[in-house]
Amino acid sequence: MSYPVNWFERFNAAFVLAITPEMRKVRAAQGARPRRLPAGKISMPLERRKIADVDVRIALGGNSDGPTLLMLCPLPQSIVAFEPIWQLLKDRYNLVALDLPGFGGSAGGEEFMTFEAQGKFLNSFVNEMGLSGFHIIGPDVGMSAALHYVTHFDHTVASLIIGDGPGVAPSLNGSVINKLVNSSFWRTVFTIAGSGPFVEAGNHLGYVNYVPHQAEVRDYVESYKGRIGPITQWFKGYPQSLETVDPLLEKIDLPVQIFWGDLDQLLYVENAKVLERRLLRSRLRVFEQCGHYSYQDRADEFAQMVSTWVDGEYQTV
Repeated sequence: MSYPVNWFERFNAAFVLAITPEMRKVRAAQGARPRRLPAGKISMPLERRKIADVDVRIALGGNSDGPTLLMLCPLPQSIVAFEPIWQLLKDRYNLVALDLPGFGGSAGGEEFMTFEAQGKFLNSFVNEMGLSGFHIIGPDVGMSAALHYVTHFDHTVASLIIGDGPGVAPSLNGSVINKLVNSSFWRTVFTIAGSGPFVEAGNHLGYVNYVPHQAEVRDYVESYKGRIGPITQWFKGYPQSLETVDPLLEKIDLPVQIFWGDLDQLLYVENAKVLERRLLRSRLRVFEQCGHYSYQDRADEFAQMVSTWVDGEYQTV
């Protein structure tokens, strides 16, 4: 199996990382890294559904008699990133994973690049799938979609498990996020470079412990091929999208488990501390020596956190 990112794309990613000051901190924590990714394979039961006239990719599995966990994809990854915790949770919980429209393996373009559009689609998805009394696991763009959904729609969500994503204003971002939010020049650069450098740079900056396998990385690269341009519009509208969520945080009357990596260099851990202070009912778990992709970087600990929370801890918050 060939490496999913070619040498020129790796060169472009290396250039971006060379001018990213936060990379030094991550590299110091990573230590020695494998030069080649393991081949690996994807074992999650992926399928496609038409929801609200959008062709989306989902995964369904686990224990149908257990509590339902709805997992929302991160960026620049897909629901395939949940593979490590999926394997740890599937015996006890009913698992549903969704690539949000415009992200991962789902269809959709610029029309979905706002928190509002994602929250609206999530409402349609929940209704069409007949979900009730479920817990949402939402990292990264999944976090903003979850927050918009529970603040703008009637729902039966039991709790939120969210982190490593946007929700508070002003958002305390790393330099890569700020480039995409504030600079049309850098949005153009990322668009021209394409999905390979976008994913490769994210992998180097977002992982401290976990090493993704080739099949996983290939899924991310293929998912975003030809789509970086529309995705940069999500970042362009980031401040306006935050205005649809931030003023409503204190009104969320749900138990919320916040998670974050202490070495997250895309969205700093200080965001988590602000979020915890502003929510009515929340707890914060900071994973030490862990990057932006905490659900993979500390998969065993993350799955245990989810189990403890869903099995009853959420009812005490």
